[in-house]
Amino acid sequence: MTKGKKNFIHIFLLLFVIAVFIWSMIKPIGGYGLMAVEAGPAVIGVLIVVLTYKRFRLTTLSYIIIAALAILMFIGGHYTYSRVPLFNWIKDVFDLHRNHYDRFGHLLKGLGVIVIREILLRKTPLSRGPWLIAIIISISLAIGALYEIIEWLFFLITHGGKESKNFLGTQGSMWDAQWDMSLTLIGSVLALLFLSKLHNRELPSNNNEEN
Repeated sequence: MTKGKKNFIHIFLLLFVIAVFIWSMIKPIGGYGLMAVEAGPAVIGVLIVVLTYKRFRLTTLSYIIIAALAILMFIGGHYTYSRVPLFNWIKDVFDLHRNHYDRFGHLLKGLGVIVIREILLRKTPLSRGPWLIAIIISISLAIGALYEIIEWLFFLITHGGKESKNFLGTQGSMWDAQWDMSLTLIGSVLALLFLSKLHNRELPSNNNEEN
């Protein structure tokens, strides 16, 4: 892929993410407070990517993943994770007991391992192999665990109010945190299995040699 084509794709992804963000800010169902909490991490992440674009340009695959995860969070912030219409429809059609958008979201968050993989391969002495895989998955799970801790702290600070319940999105499941972590683990493993070879082809040629 030529440099010009890559730049076009990157600009298109950024504009699309901005468009979804603007849409998500129009009368969010859970209110602007909840929207800020839900979308905040994605906004910070996108800003970091934009500010570091010239100094540390990621692969197009990583940018696609970052864009997808940001959009995922903007949609969840707009509707709240327990009320996303498409997954309400799936819930009704298949007679499910809950809206599974949050479960789907945690599974997709496993895609973030590709971004972690790229940063480790390009910025550390680590090379491809079992140790890299173990460290990547551990970081992915640590990020997932941190998010669960933030949710718990938010619940304590707000004394279990309406916004905190919408933010947690447990929908009555006492094992919600465990489900979220498990799905992030599954998503991480699947991403490494199916996307690593594609990612290798996109990595800069001066990257660490394959084992």
